[in-house]
Amino acid sequence: MSDTVTLYTYFRSSCSARLRIALHLKNIPFTPIFINLLHDEQSTPAHLTINPSATVPTLIITHTSSPSIPKTVTITQSLAALEYLDEAFPNTGPALLPSDPETRALVRTLSQIIACDVQPVTNLRILKRVAPLGADRAVWSRGLIEDGLRAYEAVVQGSAGRFSVGDEITMADVCLVPAAWGAERVGVDLSAFPTVKRIVSNLETEEAVKKGHWQTQPDTPEDLRAK
Repeated sequence: MSDTVTLYTYFRSSCSARLRIALHLKNIPFTPIFINLLHDEQSTPAHLTINPSATVPTLIITHTSSPSIPKTVTITQSLAALEYLDEAFPNTGPALLPSDPETRALVRTLSQIIACDVQPVTNLRILKRVAPLGADRAVWSRGLIEDGLRAYEAVVQGSAGRFSVGDEITMADVCLVPAAWGAERVGVDLSAFPTVKRIVSNLETEEAVKKGHWQTQPDTPEDLRAK
């Protein structure tokens, strides 16, 4: 593939992990640029020109099939980026969205349960706003994460095979597994969601998921790396 792919990422960002996993699944080489959220690098003027939301990830792809007129696409929301990868690279790796509209809607529903109901309460920017209110950040986020996973569990019980929708990895799985890592970090017991736990266990055996794991990234601090 002659296209140039760049991913602005942070090792513990679950939204970044979605794209890392998807890029590895589809065997799309990419260059990571590391943005340290704890050092507020996402809010620098240079980064804001790339991503006005002051977040990660940002996916930038320069299509070079016509070298005289390179076409650069910048996507600053992870779900939009996942769908773009599926549409722009249909013959590269597995499809993240099924072909029929009903199953596509199911995959999008599951993905948005994670993106809308679970991930926001693990977001560092949100958690910083909660702390001055006197709430214990982990306790506050844990209850909301459990609510989201409970909804995911209820839906996925009717669709799961080896993964969330049958036996093929979809966009829903790419969103689920980083959310599960974040949930466990704040003390959520995945045993309360047996279908989710089984799916996550299956996903964690996949090479693309191992490569996208927060403990295996070049910007993961040494003391947090997988041993």
